[in-house]
Amino acid sequence: MEQLLDKFIRVKVTRPVGSVFSNGRNCDTNYGEIQQSMPGALKPHGVFVMGVRHPVRQFNGRVIAVITAADEKMYAVTAPRNHRYIVWQIRRAVRFAFEDDFDIVCLYERSCGAVVFNHSDDGLRYLLIKNRRSSNWGFPKGHMEDRESAEATARREVLEETGLRVRLLPGFACHAEYTMAARVEKSVTIFLAQASDRRTTIQQAEIEDYLWLSYDNALQRLKFANDRTILRKAHAFLMKE
Repeated sequence: MEQLLDKFIRVKVTRPVGSVFSNGRNCDTNYGEIQQSMPGALKPHGVFVMGVRHPVRQFNGRVIAVITAADEKMYAVTAPRNHRYIVWQIRRAVRFAFEDDFDIVCLYERSCGAVVFNHSDDGLRYLLIKNRRSSNWGFPKGHMEDRESAEATARREVLEETGLRVRLLPGFACHAEYTMAARVEKSVTIFLAQASDRRTTIQQAEIEDYLWLSYDNALQRLKFANDRTILRKAHAFLMKE
């Protein structure tokens, strides 16, 4: 079903926004069924239409997300060409249709995190974490949640992944946009955060390992050029203070 991401499809709206859904709740989005013929494995059980706040009968749009419900039924989420929605926005919009929790794979991701540093007797050290899924070293970061600010997301993700409560330094933020797996468009904001100590407790489910490294060693450990650029900027910012 993830093969549907970024494809344009035709939707026949069977339950327009404001009407009553099958579970007795009001529809917060237009909802319907895909009109074109597709292989059975790719045909969604239903289609949600975001970005159109008035009732419509038909809609041609881009698939921006795929939902897997608790009963394993699959749904597509579409939107007009130039509309971007991230996971928490989609979750709020389609919540009316589901009694239980559901998973979302989204075309757009917005993540926030931080370059975490600590300055103790042995000098300045930067914290790198190793993600279990990618096995790459990088900075603590994660997806924004419902109505969070970028700064709140960064602090929460650092705390969840490392157990550290940090102070974000004002005046520093790096933004990056890139495409993952040739489809997912990811936007990342990285702040600079000071930890009062190095007592690190990693989130075992997601983080494989962590290291506190000198600037030169941290730079060598990072695989991606974008991460190395962020670390260089963070280090230069600290050296000016």
